[in-house]
Amino acid sequence: MKLDKPVPGGPCWTELGTSDLEAAKRFYADLFGWRPETDPRQEAGGYTVAHLGDAPVAAISPLYQESQPVAWNVSFAVADADTAVDAVQAAGGTVVLGPMDVFDVGRFAVAFDPTGAAFQLWQARAFPGAGLFNAPGALGWVELLTRAPDRAVEFYTTVFGWTVNASEHYTQWGIEGADFGGMVAMDDNFPHAVPPHWLPYFAVEDVDATANATVGAGGSILMEPTSVPQGPRIAVLRDPQGAFFGVHVAGEEG
Repeated sequence: MKLDKPVPGGPCWTELGTSDLEAAKRFYADLFGWRPETDPRQEAGGYTVAHLGDAPVAAISPLYQESQPVAWNVSFAVADADTAVDAVQAAGGTVVLGPMDVFDVGRFAVAFDPTGAAFQLWQARAFPGAGLFNAPGALGWVELLTRAPDRAVEFYTTVFGWTVNASEHYTQWGIEGADFGGMVAMDDNFPHAVPPHWLPYFAVEDVDATANATVGAGGSILMEPTSVPQGPRIAVLRDPQGAFFGVHVAGEEG
């Protein structure tokens, strides 16, 4: 992505809700070199922040509700969570949690866009979001997979003011032209059981080696390593608990 820090409207954080916190911590530490630190406060519920060096890059947490799927989630930075929630609802989205304060670090909400994809809103206070983007092991791209791409464009450009760079095969999202993500139209090749969703991509030195390491650790490959025309080498993987995530070659934008 062309962003190197959280900015209003852009992706600022990604977090995994998982059925086995300790196993997920080990898996991603081995795969990406993360150093996980679990918040010891009981009220934090096991929330774990992963670091590369001193920089926070992602989070891993237990599932907090029975209905919560094992999945990666993407958060977008907003200046005011309450105002953003109003904008989401006015544009046809649905708010399912919040806005609510998270200690002194920020204000948070969870929503669904009109096409059914979940996303999160983050109003920063003490914690702005990821301290590193695009480096190996850090978030490098976010991608919306949806069955209603035209409705998604209408919604996200209205709520966040994103710019849209669309070609015949792929649509890219940006902040004033600085692309940070894209959109894939889900066709009949996607099982109907797979809902629309946001997919984080992490930068890696070697996509093929990362895919092989995922399989060796009990995960699987959903999309084999592929070199995208005029783009990076990418793969889509699944961790041992079932969460999807993407990887791409560090230094090459999606």
